[in-house]
Amino acid sequence: MGRGDLVGKVALVTGAGSGIGKAAALRFAQEGAKVAALGRTKDELTKTVDEIEKGGGVARIILADIAKPADMQQAVADIEEAWGQLDIVFANAGVNGVWAPLEELEPEEWEKTVQINLTGTFLTVKYAIPLLKKVGGSIIITASVNGTRIFSNTGATAYSSTKAAQVAFTKMAALELAKYKIRVNVICPGAITTEIDDSTERRGIEAEKEPVEFPEGNIPLTDGEPGTSEQVAELALFLASDRATHITGTPIWIDGGESLLMG
Repeated sequence: MGRGDLVGKVALVTGAGSGIGKAAALRFAQEGAKVAALGRTKDELTKTVDEIEKGGGVARIILADIAKPADMQQAVADIEEAWGQLDIVFANAGVNGVWAPLEELEPEEWEKTVQINLTGTFLTVKYAIPLLKKVGGSIIITASVNGTRIFSNTGATAYSSTKAAQVAFTKMAALELAKYKIRVNVICPGAITTEIDDSTERRGIEAEKEPVEFPEGNIPLTDGEPGTSEQVAELALFLASDRATHITGTPIWIDGGESLLMG
């Protein structure tokens, strides 16, 4: 168990069925938070909640699509009914979507990536604000090195555009919500071992890509080894906790120096 950094807090974690979201849900629970584990896949969420409960924590499943306003309204209503408060929002869910040259990227593929990554972030935050306002709190958004420091992943234009937009959204929200003692920060992971890569569709990008070779690997701190979801969860925990009470509107890169080399 941890130091109890989040005892008495309630946390909403989106994309809690796998990867960074799952790691954060488990870590938040270890520190004493009650966790609302939100996602679209019940089997995955059940595993997350079971792990939390086996460790003595408290959690509940919330089946929802972050891109649907009614789902997110209902999600927050469920949290209020169950626990009467909300202190932490980890707006983590997202997709890589289709990576393809602009000429080949279909409008509906662009739209789907924007809908989930950007509109989904907006809806997650929007509907949580009334509950967060009651006591103040922390919002953490997962963006990426892509669109913020790295622009060499040809074909990832829709994804990178949403990630850049999340940083702007964070800064706007941080200033607007500061008077309610709500902090808003954004983390920008580099290569992290998660399942999101498995669902990325890449089409025709090799012909468009600028050739670059990094003989020692492109992550200086680890000689090319990707980071872990648990490492990102530790950063999210810090930003969620009272150890970060004076930090808001801030992007933080967690990439082992990858973006400094590739950017």
